[in-house]
Amino acid sequence: MKSEKEQQLIEQAYAEMKKYRDMVEKDYYRLHYHLMPPVGLMNDPNGLIHWNGVYHVFYQWMPFHTGHGAKFWGHYTSCDLVHWKQEKIALAPSEWFDKNGCYSGSAIDNDGVLTLFYTGNVKDEYGNRQTYQCMAMSKNGIDFEKKGVVVTLPDGYTAHFRDPKVWKKEKNWYMIVGAQSNSLDGRAVLFRSKNLFDWEYLGAIAGGNLNRLGDFGYMWECPDLFELGGQEVLLVCPQGLKAEGMKYHNVHQSGYFVGCLDYETAQFFHGAFTELDRGFEFYAPQTMLDEKGRRILIAWMGVPDQDEDKHPTVAHRWVHALTLPRELKLKDGKIYQKPVEELQMLRKDKIAYSGVTIANEEIMLEGINGDVIELYLENIHLLGDMEIAIRSEVRLIYNSGERVLTLERKSFANGLTEKRQCYLEYLHSLHMFLDTSSIEVFVNGGEEVFTARFFPHKNNQTISFAANGQLVFDIEKWSL
Repeated sequence: MKSEKEQQLIEQAYAEMKKYRDMVEKDYYRLHYHLMPPVGLMNDPNGLIHWNGVYHVFYQWMPFHTGHGAKFWGHYTSCDLVHWKQEKIALAPSEWFDKNGCYSGSAIDNDGVLTLFYTGNVKDEYGNRQTYQCMAMSKNGIDFEKKGVVVTLPDGYTAHFRDPKVWKKEKNWYMIVGAQSNSLDGRAVLFRSKNLFDWEYLGAIAGGNLNRLGDFGYMWECPDLFELGGQEVLLVCPQGLKAEGMKYHNVHQSGYFVGCLDYETAQFFHGAFTELDRGFEFYAPQTMLDEKGRRILIAWMGVPDQDEDKHPTVAHRWVHALTLPRELKLKDGKIYQKPVEELQMLRKDKIAYSGVTIANEEIMLEGINGDVIELYLENIHLLGDMEIAIRSEVRLIYNSGERVLTLERKSFANGLTEKRQCYLEYLHSLHMFLDTSSIEVFVNGGEEVFTARFFPHKNNQTISFAANGQLVFDIEKWSL
């Protein structure tokens, strides 16, 4: 049973949804096939799990305004990763151990019981933080009962200790938590349990100034550890990295290490850190394994502290969304991301051109435009440079001489042009998803990905193609 305080908070959140429903739904920038908050602020995806044939996505949610604060867990379900149902609110910040926020966490199937782990955030009247790793359970996957604290803060860490991800390995359960050490290094910390209630601290498996990594940020958020392609992958979000060439240009970063975890000694032997997404808005990724054996990732289409209050949607009482679900594969030590194949169910009104040739000019193709569309360019052959201009707000540019791919946009914060880039030896294909105010670009079958929000005028739905030199490609477009 939920406590009286939790029931009250949930009723207040539903009242807020009802009060602002019309204002939210009238916003042109609402997305058509991405998960968004019904009102207020959405951030980290939580508790991703494929359970009893249903995909569950929980998410950090502040229903009462478009800033951060004492977070709830919202909840969506789907049978196909395309059509989503808004479920009852799963968690509200109501108890002594989570009164200032039910922060991020994960979900497992424990003998048929859908079990959530999350961070309870607590602050005193002076702003001093305490943190607890908590558990909640549900037999039907919809109604959750809190079970309280299962892990308290171990020695050697500040109260920035959160985002538990739990999984089973042979007969033991493991939990990895994002942390900040007393020396102000980001850490990923491992625990072990046989019953989910009693957890043994095993130590930090990775972090700044460990494993020959050197300084690497003051806090690591949202860790996720899983097997992929016969190796272990650790996803993590380091805060405090400085820009380095084309890397680390967002306020906070998301990426991964590939390596091997020794479960007995709690040591993770890993390679270099690689960013997961090269765009402007991508953070807090989490994965799940589905019944088809796929490792599927969803992330927050936003970044903390990065002009969040400047999004035009704030005027309509909502902000942020989640990315499309992406299937992960590991090839030669690198993660490739591809949109899940179920998204093809959205396709309609196909338009295709083969052998489009552009030589030192800019063109538009009849029917290749729109605001809620999928574009797929393949068999790209380029001598020189190419550019795709999207709705006068975004440009995708490939310089074949410098081997650099650039995503450029007009900043929604100040109107100035800003860019994100990566090195790319060759450009073979571009797979783009546009959804009124978002773009996700999958490059060369997911070798690189760019995710961004942008806010064009609704009457401008033009897309143009240009080449300085010669460009040949095939293109398919679908309305979605």
